[in-house]
Amino acid sequence: MAKRKSEKPPRSKQLKLTITERAKWNRILKEVEKAEAPISVLQGITVNLIDGTQVDIDVEELLNEGILPEELEENINRKLRELDHIIKNVDFFISVENVAKTVQPFTDSLLRDL
Repeated sequence: MAKRKSEKPPRSKQLKLTITERAKWNRILKEVEKAEAPISVLQGITVNLIDGTQVDIDVEELLNEGILPEELEENINRKLRELDHIIKNVDFFISVENVAKTVQPFTDSLLRDL
């Protein structure tokens, strides 16, 4: 009896994933610890106070107005520390587009020779 070779699809077909760029980045972002995200990839921050008040910080807009990322991060962190006693929680909203713009050049460079 002759041994039969298993008929596997070519390796390239086995690894093929059909997802959009946005879906890919959304999936990656679900794995990221939001509090550790660089300020340059944040779209905004919502500070929820214990009295029910919400304070929205439009990070993208502030950066577009010319505030330096380091300066903005320092100011936000200082304010959060000052108000810590009345803060219930903080929500970070990450911009998929900004993450893709930041990470894609590194990814392209790393994967170029594969």
